[in-house]
Amino acid sequence: MSQHLAIHWAIAPEIAPRPLIHCNRCGAVKAYRCSDKFRVNANGKRIDVWLIYRCIDCDNSWNFGIFERCNRRDIEPALLAALESNDPALARRHAFDVVALRNRVGRVEEFPDVAVHKHRLGGEGEPAAALEIRLGLEMPTSLRLDRLLAGELGISRSRLQALEEKRLLVVVPEGARALRKPARDGTAIRIDLADEPDREAIISAAVGE
Repeated sequence: MSQHLAIHWAIAPEIAPRPLIHCNRCGAVKAYRCSDKFRVNANGKRIDVWLIYRCIDCDNSWNFGIFERCNRRDIEPALLAALESNDPALARRHAFDVVALRNRVGRVEEFPDVAVHKHRLGGEGEPAAALEIRLGLEMPTSLRLDRLLAGELGISRSRLQALEEKRLLVVVPEGARALRKPARDGTAIRIDLADEPDREAIISAAVGE
């Protein structure tokens, strides 16, 4: 029986963060959703670029600054073309930049919803006594590691904690209360399943079978 099976989980958030802004139309603080559209305004050699957000209740707009009073020559032609064509990947990258949003408005609503794509890293068809799950995050998420593992492996968070206390579950790099912190890119979770009666079911869930 092989010592462990290595699996890569590619994790992508599904719902973009929503800044909480005082809406002039609603007269209250409201969540604003990303429209996935850029506004590019050229004034001579100067260019302003914003990512447009809309109030979830009244559709009032708010502009998240990407470039402000920037010289056209300082923007790569390919980047400018992507902005002007509302490139979806570029809009997504800016929409999920929660740090930049928080620096601009302070309060941001985050969502733990993610899509997980699983890929076996060798050991095809071989039985395993342990798992090593390697996380690859497209961008940061607020989803706690224990919630991610519980949902994807089909086991309870209390069981994960018990495995951790017995040193049968180890998070690398290890830190205090690692399971209770958000999942991070580059994290590896090693789980010894040798004595677990439902080992095969857990492994099947881990590899997405």
